[in-house]
Amino acid sequence: MTINNVDICCGLAWGDEAKGKIVSQLIKNNKYDWVCRWNGGSNAGHTIYIDNKKYATHIIPAGVFYGIQCYIGPDCYINFNAFKEEMEYLKSNGFDISKIYVSGDAHVITDEHIDNDNKHYKKQQGSTGSGIAPCARDKFARKGIQVIKCKFFPYNVWTDKQPPLYGDILCEGAQGFWLDINHGNYPFVTSSNTLPYSACSLGFPPILIRNIYGAAKVYDTRVGVDPYFEHKNSKIYKETFDSIAKIGEEYGTTTKRLRKVEWLNIDKLINAINISGTNIIIMSKIDILEKVNKYVYIHDDTYNCCDTKDIFIKNINDIILNKCKYIEQIIYSDNPITVDLFPSSFS
Repeated sequence: MTINNVDICCGLAWGDEAKGKIVSQLIKNNKYDWVCRWNGGSNAGHTIYIDNKKYATHIIPAGVFYGIQCYIGPDCYINFNAFKEEMEYLKSNGFDISKIYVSGDAHVITDEHIDNDNKHYKKQQGSTGSGIAPCARDKFARKGIQVIKCKFFPYNVWTDKQPPLYGDILCEGAQGFWLDINHGNYPFVTSSNTLPYSACSLGFPPILIRNIYGAAKVYDTRVGVDPYFEHKNSKIYKETFDSIAKIGEEYGTTTKRLRKVEWLNIDKLINAINISGTNIIIMSKIDILEKVNKYVYIHDDTYNCCDTKDIFIKNINDIILNKCKYIEQIIYSDNPITVDLFPSSFS
């Protein structure tokens, strides 16, 4: 069987851009044969609402909520205990876990990796302490342990070098553009490639990519350590940022840590859009700015304040459309559960 089309959802910021909501809506709107995860490990998280009930996954693709086959690719990192806990969580909530497959080439996170992470990476670089960085280090040092070598792994392991994928595929990314190991603010980055081209590591050629859905928010956030979120202007707007964090429930899905807030940096967003090849961008949480009644963005290192939401949206659209030639749609979302992925272009 052959692969027909591939859609990719990736983050354009520092993670936590509502990718889970977008992926969920894409699955509802399309008949995908597979939903895949290409990077990261249980250090990431997606929030999904099914029948208005909130669920959280960390490495298992959102296809499990809709009875669709799921594949966790060779560039992922597997913590056996965390994976088992997540599988049991899904099963206890009535979801079919028999269609979840893990690449035998994915690497295993050991207790030693987790201990090393907490000692050397968590405090200095804001790591989640999940053992990802030490596991990645051992992978590239050619001394890692692959899932296929672990006979105790009691779930579906795909051992063939030819991936099981066919038909129409949705790839969901973890983290975001500015956490990418190459493009992020090194060393305050994650240990994998977050850009959509990395999804090809699942086992398909880039020519099959149909749409790249880029997720962002109308303000910037991140968890962990990053000097960018510590500059003096953040202190000037501290009261507003605290309100945004509280009203927007800005807590990490995996760590539960409070996210740092900054105004949308449109120049960074443009860079992320162009390098990722995003053609459809979804800007979430416009409702949060409405509630604080503040509309600010950073452009050319200048803080630009808008009087109304409509002016804010128009300015953002004008800048993006002037700088990003691949964009076909800009969508603004004010709902944490669903998103309309087929509005009029640039509305």
